[in-house]
Amino acid sequence: MSCTILYPLLLLLFSCACIAEVQQEENEVQAESPERLNAEQRGAVLTSGECQQHFLTVIYTELTELKSTVSSLKNRLEVTEKQLEVTEEQLEQLRRNDYKVAFAATLGPIGDVGPFNTDITLVYKKVFVNEGGAYNPTTGIFTAPVKGVYFFSVSGRHRSNRLMDLRLIRNGQPMVYVINHPLGERYESTANSFSLNLEKGDHVYVRLRHNTWVFNNENDLTSFAGHLLYSL
Repeated sequence: MSCTILYPLLLLLFSCACIAEVQQEENEVQAESPERLNAEQRGAVLTSGECQQHFLTVIYTELTELKSTVSSLKNRLEVTEKQLEVTEEQLEQLRRNDYKVAFAATLGPIGDVGPFNTDITLVYKKVFVNEGGAYNPTTGIFTAPVKGVYFFSVSGRHRSNRLMDLRLIRNGQPMVYVINHPLGERYESTANSFSLNLEKGDHVYVRLRHNTWVFNNENDLTSFAGHLLYSL
């Protein structure tokens, strides 16, 4: 800011010196015989008022440009300060480990699901909670919004004369299995849970193995849930 003020002042001092020099030359010219001043000489001489007006115009132009530059820098500084506030708030949330991520969903009352001739990703459309919006009820995929340790649970219900084979998947790799073998003509439930260290952007979901079944009704015993334990 000191340079912004110093430059116009130096320019003003320079203009004053020029005005004084021009004034002196004008006095010397006026002291000579009027006959010695031809038309060309008279046209080349600027009066002190004209010289002063010229330099004032230059100073005004420079000040206008400096004002515009300062205004632009001020706007950029305000934007940067707002971005910094958001970043500081996010960092503070991470320091307090209060980044809110939690979801719980079931298949809904759809009855039997399967069998299929290929593995499928189960889509748990009946959502009970989805704090942070990390679970997608359209695809059935949970996406880690932040690096940390997460806890997941998977439960399944099926008719026990059929095989149920569920797998908790992280980025295409099976992590946890929920399996129940055929035992008789009755309904049974089973579940499993696990903690995973996830990077930001990692995908976690449940797959139903080919040629197996799973079942759900209004009791919502086939579920998928998880939450962030703490960030890293």
